[in-house]
Amino acid sequence: MPRYESTRFTDLKGDPLYHFLFVSSFSEYTVVDISNLTKISSEIPPNRSCLLSCGVSTGVGAAWRTAEVEAGSTVVIFGLGSIGLAVAEGARLCGAARIIGVDVNPDKFELGKKFGVTDFVNGANCGDKSLSQVIMKMTDGGADYCFECVGLASLVQEAYASCRKGWGKTVVLGVDKPGSEVRLPSFDILHTGKCLLGALFGGLKPKSDIPILLKRYTDKELHLDEFVTHEVKFEDINKAFDLLIEGSCLRCVIWMDK
Repeated sequence: MPRYESTRFTDLKGDPLYHFLFVSSFSEYTVVDISNLTKISSEIPPNRSCLLSCGVSTGVGAAWRTAEVEAGSTVVIFGLGSIGLAVAEGARLCGAARIIGVDVNPDKFELGKKFGVTDFVNGANCGDKSLSQVIMKMTDGGADYCFECVGLASLVQEAYASCRKGWGKTVVLGVDKPGSEVRLPSFDILHTGKCLLGALFGGLKPKSDIPILLKRYTDKELHLDEFVTHEVKFEDINKAFDLLIEGSCLRCVIWMDK
């Protein structure tokens, strides 16, 4: 509870249990700050509304609110996991003309097409060229927007290098290991006119933006159903982690009560 510098949870011994990302949503019951509560319609099924607590909302919001992707623009997404595909979905809704997905798993291209990905680059098959060199050639000078969705400092640098000079934006969503540093030439920062941004929760304002996304879902504009590839009972949580590690799922919904 950052507002009060305390926690509302204790274990059986009375020792504090700390909140994860301010909400501790991985629990059957929780106590949260009122700023993290958003009332939604009971008509929205919980196995869809949960996608907007994080993950899908983060990716869609990064394209919609943080980068403010413009219609007709070119977008490059580094990493086509559920976050990267959510960025693609957000860019599609914003009217991007070209959405290039970058991943080392070629199967992600077919999957990405459902969310608006138009082109694919296999990061493992670039030969003697860097990813940014490949992207620069594909886009004839760089993309308007680049999104790093893996969590690697080296990819942040490649994404930044892949942006178009003058107005390109690079948005970082991937979580790297603690202590990792991104190194960029100071000359480039000053002279290229490009932006490097971070996006926590996609830059969304939950109380106003989540209802908008849910409305777009009920209006069949926003794709949510396609993100849920598995649903398991709580006692099968280890199976859910296995699916995640194997890369066999996008979002696995865990049911506490069935």
